Amino acid sequence: MNFQPYFLSDSAVSIVAYKEAIDTAKNAISQLCEQSTQPFSGINSDQLIAAIENLDPCPESGILLRNSLNTINDIILNNSVLVHHPLCIAHLHCPPLIPALAAEVLISATNQSMDSWDQSPAATLLEEHLIKWLCQVFGYGKSGDGVFTSGGTQSNFMGLLLARDSFADQHLNWSIQTQGLPPEFTRFRILTSEVSHFTVTQSASLLGLGANAVVSIPTDDNFCLDINRLEAKIAELKADNLLPIAIIGTVGTTDFGSIDPITKLAEIARKNDIWLHLDAAYGGGLILSKKHKHLLNQIWLADSITVDFHKMFYQPISCGAFLIKKAENFRFIKLHADYLNPETNQEIGIPDLVTKSIQTTKRFDALKLFISLQTLGKSTFGEIIDTTINIARETAEIIDNYPQLKLATKPTINTVVFRYLPKKDNLENANYINNKIRYQLIQSGIVVLAQTKVKDFTHLKFTLLNPQTQITDIKKILTQICVMGEEIEQQSKHSSSELSSETYAYTK
Repeated sequence: MNFQPYFLSDSAVSIVAYKEAIDTAKNAISQLCEQSTQPFSGINSDQLIAAIENLDPCPESGILLRNSLNTINDIILNNSVLVHHPLCIAHLHCPPLIPALAAEVLISATNQSMDSWDQSPAATLLEEHLIKWLCQVFGYGKSGDGVFTSGGTQSNFMGLLLARDSFADQHLNWSIQTQGLPPEFTRFRILTSEVSHFTVTQSASLLGLGANAVVSIPTDDNFCLDINRLEAKIAELKADNLLPIAIIGTVGTTDFGSIDPITKLAEIARKNDIWLHLDAAYGGGLILSKKHKHLLNQIWLADSITVDFHKMFYQPISCGAFLIKKAENFRFIKLHADYLNPETNQEIGIPDLVTKSIQTTKRFDALKLFISLQTLGKSTFGEIIDTTINIARETAEIIDNYPQLKLATKPTINTVVFRYLPKKDNLENANYINNKIRYQLIQSGIVVLAQTKVKDFTHLKFTLLNPQTQITDIKKILTQICVMGEEIEQQSKHSSSELSSETYAYTK
């Protein structure tokens, strides 16, 4: 059998097959973008489940690629959330840059595995080169280091892993890597704000410390970690013979974009000899902004930093990085395998990235960020970020002028959280109406927006990452929200039990 049409190689048949495949896929995406008038088809889950369950994943005999892609176009692409659409404004889910999409073609075809030098020689060096630049930009300089990750979950996990192991090494003379958790591990405590990312608790659980090791600190009126409460809690923990091992600050909370006071966190961490990790998965992109970079002042004081590039750096999923202030702290995860990264490689100066990663196989994601940075340059990146922040602030001002709408707080970056105010503004009634507004908007496909809870009240959320979203679009949606809210309120004559039941239906 001739396998040439299935594998990329130097044969003429292979090259023709590859070009046809890429052209077919490219045309499908182009057609999708040209014909899309709204961010979602509005298809319900039952219809979509039925259509997908009808597909045969592996027929006995293969079908033509173009036929398979046509089926995928009809069922999957046409019913996907279109992240490039200016009214896809639900989550921290960015429209990807075209240079990055071009880079993805190179990444997938060359298929470099970023664990060892002999699987990715040039790619390894380019990632290292880009990490050095990131360390410089974030203020770590030559003493810092880092590695590309799949995103904030992995980076936050690594930050807590190194914090845990560093504490055991320095304060208990204990190597968790070789000896496992020390007897004192049940006394370890991690401090973070009540609105920090869920992966802090998830990481504590996965690291064997348990969710109870995470101590939640209340926030101020702007949803930033309350410094006075933090200091009091550390003193209380020490008095109870517990061991604070890490402070996790958030640089851009998921809902509000709030930024914890970096300098004060660093002072407290230094005074108490506690590892400071900053989750800048969302807010890290501000580093390229001329107008708002000051919000990240002193970020280099942290022991480690999470930064995601599939948010405000506009990269296709997935793409993130974990940065550390002192490169030697990677020793806590460094291991050598004779078949992959023997110590002799290190002795002769060959870098194997697996020595500082919890992944073995890893994509060459650095390439798409590198090409994007080169193509746009710092100034254009900064303008994009500043544009979205301006849109968010103008949106907040418009919401303030609607008597039927109420802001949760003024936006720090580019998320706007607010709710519709019904005339009967009790918890049950308000939540039912706001839930139903969101449900109906998504079901119509007109706009994809998110919801969250603030003080038990359901709120609507705009995440305005797309610089092509216009204020005219926002005004139309806000007007529609008000109209919908009034209609739902007038139509609703439910009892308390019915309201509770329907609220659940629109939330699940």
